[in-house]
Amino acid sequence: MRIAVYLPLLLSLFAPFGARILSERCEPRLATWLLTVSALMLGAASTISLGLLAVTGLIRLPLLADLGHWSAGAAQRDDPTQVPVALVAGLLLGGAVLAAARMLWIRARSLAAAAAQAACMPAQDGLVVVDDETPEAFALPGLPGRVVVSTGMLDLLDDGEHEILLAHERAHLEAHHYLFAALAGLGAAANPLLRPLAAAVGYTTERWADERAAAAVGDRARVARTVGKAALATHYTLNRRHLPGAALGILGRRTSLTGAGPIPRRVAALLAPPLRHHPALVIAAGAVLVMATGAIADATLDLHVFLELAGI
Repeated sequence: MRIAVYLPLLLSLFAPFGARILSERCEPRLATWLLTVSALMLGAASTISLGLLAVTGLIRLPLLADLGHWSAGAAQRDDPTQVPVALVAGLLLGGAVLAAARMLWIRARSLAAAAAQAACMPAQDGLVVVDDETPEAFALPGLPGRVVVSTGMLDLLDDGEHEILLAHERAHLEAHHYLFAALAGLGAAANPLLRPLAAAVGYTTERWADERAAAAVGDRARVARTVGKAALATHYTLNRRHLPGAALGILGRRTSLTGAGPIPRRVAALLAPPLRHHPALVIAAGAVLVMATGAIADATLDLHVFLELAGI
């Protein structure tokens, strides 16, 4: 337990490197799954690690030791965790739990508000056109969801580009990209070191939708031009503060993974050949998750043995 319990926390330090590799070199759909699962599992593992560290410190206290029928003297002699470390772990654990709970509440309210708003929008084939000169388009989750497009965006694009726009936004709804964003955000809320993974999910879901649009129209270069055209037109005029928090748009969100913004990277990816599956990346990501899970299992078993010895 002296080493294994810290391993999930140490693995989280490599999140920026892993996020960049997976988002840039892995096929977008697979990258989204890997990033989301990694953020969620590493967030859970690091939270459990903090809990294990905090527990080993708490049983040093005679009052708590008596409640569990443990020997406080044995705990103080054999405890693998120092009291300052346990106290810090306890504080971080409380912060992680509160942050995760707050994030769940905000996401739940956001999705509920989006669903209620979508239900009130009359739509033809799931498309809602709003009279607004500001060019914008986004997918609004709901039962069913809606694709919302402004007249400004429709005026900006030609008929072929309208098809690309709708294919992109419908891909967000059909693939439930808002759930990937929510789950990755939950892991990042529990462990702020994992924020690059959550930010990368925002980028890879946009790439995923780009690829779905390219497959639908059969012209990657035209999809790239449409994405760039929409970005240039809305660079100074787009105001997204009034959009529901669960909305996903063709412009995506800016990330800090690299110096270049997400739009130039998406355009460059569309102008290049489609990315293929990389078994090595899948194996590497899987190995990290297996290491984190194994470390937590080992540390939990060691704590169980320690408590049994303290009880004896």
